[in-house]
Amino acid sequence: ERTADHLVDAGRIVWRELALRARVAVPDAPGFQALQTPGNGLWPADTPENEVPQQFRGKGFWRVARPDVFSVRHTSVEDYLQPMVHEVKVSRADLLSDLRHEAKREAYRWLSCETYYVFPAGMAEPDEIPQAFGVWVLDGPIDRGTLELVRPAVHVPCKLPFAVWMALAKATPVRTDVEAMQRQLGEPADDCAFPMSGCAPDLPIEPSTRP
Repeated sequence: ERTADHLVDAGRIVWRELALRARVAVPDAPGFQALQTPGNGLWPADTPENEVPQQFRGKGFWRVARPDVFSVRHTSVEDYLQPMVHEVKVSRADLLSDLRHEAKREAYRWLSCETYYVFPAGMAEPDEIPQAFGVWVLDGPIDRGTLELVRPAVHVPCKLPFAVWMALAKATPVRTDVEAMQRQLGEPADDCAFPMSGCAPDLPIEPSTRP
């Protein structure tokens, strides 16, 4: 919730606990076990890393990704959306388990321009996280601590596929209170010329040419 609220305050549209299909490449390497897949052709999200379906070895496959927090910029220009994934970890064991699942990490990267790990300060060193991923740490208690960007993620341009758009359309974004939304608008400038900002321009009134 703290991470989602932080992104909302930054002006992003935020969803929590989505289930999104992501395409991931699987290495064709020895030691990977064959696995019976369900009829929908998806590799389940909780499949162990070394149990890759036989038909997907060395190829691309679809995986169900469940990012903790998914967000896009509030914009009407597709190229400026900058989708992001934030994975929140509350224990070192959970973080290390995540880092052992390469396919899970790659699914996040397929869905976003930037992927971040968020965890309490002191739980891990930034160097333990692969360089492609950004790091946020929470300094202090969960309810009052400060979120700090320790390392930015590597930015990779991407566009959201139609299936992801459909999933977002059916999901409900994180809501914020009216006060928070008002803070995003900011204070109207003294020389404001836009009625939607609370002031009207001093424009001359032209006489009508209609009868």
